[in-house]
Formats: sequence, structure tokens, C-alpha cells
Amino acid sequence: MLKKAIQFMIISAIGFAFLNAIVKYLGDFNAYQIVFFRSIGTLFFTIPLLLKYKLPFSGNKKTLLILRGILGVTSMSLFFMSTKHLPIGSAVSLRYISPIFAAVFAFFILKEKIKPIQWLFFLIAFSGVVILKGFDSQINTTGLLLILASSFFSGLVFIIIRKIGADDHPIVVVNYFMMIALIAGGILCIPYWKTPVGWEWILLLSLGIFGYVGQLYMTKALQLAETNKAAPLKYIEVIFTMLIGLSWFHESYTMWSVLGILLIIIGLTLNTYTKTSKSNTSKQSHEALNGKN
Repeated sequence: MLKKAIQFMIISAIGFAFLNAIVKYLGDFNAYQIVFFRSIGTLFFTIPLLLKYKLPFSGNKKTLLILRGILGVTSMSLFFMSTKHLPIGSAVSLRYISPIFAAVFAFFILKEKIKPIQWLFFLIAFSGVVILKGFDSQINTTGLLLILASSFFSGLVFIIIRKIGADDHPIVVVNYFMMIALIAGGILCIPYWKTPVGWEWILLLSLGIFGYVGQLYMTKALQLAETNKAAPLKYIEVIFTMLIGLSWFHESYTMWSVLGILLIIIGLTLNTYTKTSKSNTSKQSHEALNGKN
């Protein structure tokens, strides 16, 4: 089962890495227009699934579903904006600190406990952020603020998903997210609209496909193996994205930037091992499908 889970997580990482690469490649397009096309590709999958399984489009916890969609669109837009200012591998690494925000929000809002050792792991991850900003000249202040804001809102998304719980099917939650992305992205991109040419149409529409594949196979992996064994494998996405950045975009990563990225991954991986257990595997699977924004 673990071998299969690893295979699924690798497929997921490749899907997300290609999504990141395409976003970077389409840097001439406004972030809101990319959000718009990202939603179209995923809705192509979610709407037929809702019909197939006879799931309600409106959902049960409508207020929370709308709030999750707004927060998700905000996080996604900020991430896309940050890729114009940061190396794509660094942007993805910095975005992964969202579990730190999620843990802090859960501590104050949901009254969940944080083990003392987890604060050490958070410190390790945050030290990686400090190193990236302090020693990597490619990490400018604008890009850093955008990606940290994206992680902040992504952390809030996790809390909203916890509030929604099992009252709404994951596909319903994702569909809400993508419908709101379609509406918000479509309206906000009007002043900045750039008509795609040739292959740009395919690349823009493929964003939703790669995003859906990434979410689907991450969920499959977490369903097959214990969360503390499968979840850390999601950071393979960072490695794949860095390799694409090096080969396709001729980005460079100094020893300091590599060290910073490693500290972020190590800190968050140790945190995952600490907080997860067999009992919350299904819950984590539910969050994985809905939390990638």
C-alpha cells in the first residue's frame, strides 16, 4: 500500500509542478486571468462528478463554502502574483509554510493544542524563510510579502475546511471554490484582459487539469497510507518545480537558497510526523482535496 501511495504522491507532485511551471511561463498574463482559466479546467471535472454522484450544487454550509472560496481565490491570486517576482521553486517552498499559519489559527480559533516540540519545528521552517530573504538576492520584498500573504490565507482555508467537516462532500467544496474563482477571476481580469494566441489557449486551460490531477492523486495517496508516511512526500513538488525552474527558466539557486528551502521542508515534515496518526488519515485526505488553492 505504501509503494502505491508513493507512486500516487509522485504523480500528484508532477501535476502540481507542471501547473507551477505553466503559471510561471504565462507571466505576461494578469494573475486574475490565470485564476479564471485555472477554474475552467477544474470545473470540467467537478460539474460532471456532481451530476454523476447526484451531489447538491448548493451544498449545506453555504456561508462557509462561500468564505472558503473567497479565501482560496485570494490565496491563489497572491501566489500567481508572487511567481512574477520570485524563482518558482522558492515561491512554492515559501507557500508551503501555510501549515504554520493554520496551526496558529487552530490554536486560537478551534482551541486545538500545539505540542511544544511543534513550535521548534515551526522555528526551523521559519528560519528557512529568514535565510531565503537574507541571503538570496532573488527573493525581493514584494515577492516575499505576496507569498507570505498567500500562505496566510491558505492557512485560513484549512480552518474553514475543518469547520465544514463532513457536512459537505469534497467535490462540492472544490466546485464552490472553482465557481467563485471563475466569477471573481473573470470580473477582475477584465481591465487586464489579454487575448491568448495559439498554444496559450491550451496552456491556460491545462492549468485546471494539472491542478485536478494533483489534488486527486494526493487524496488517493493519503487514503492508502498513514498520513505521517504519505503527507511528507508532497514536498517532492518543490524538487520537481526547482528542476523545472533550472532547466526551463534558467533560474539559479545558491547554497543559501537551497539551505533555506531544505529547512522549510525539514521543519514542516517533522511537524507532520508529530501531529498525525492513523485516526486522522481520512480527515487529512478530505483536507488535501480541498486545501490546495
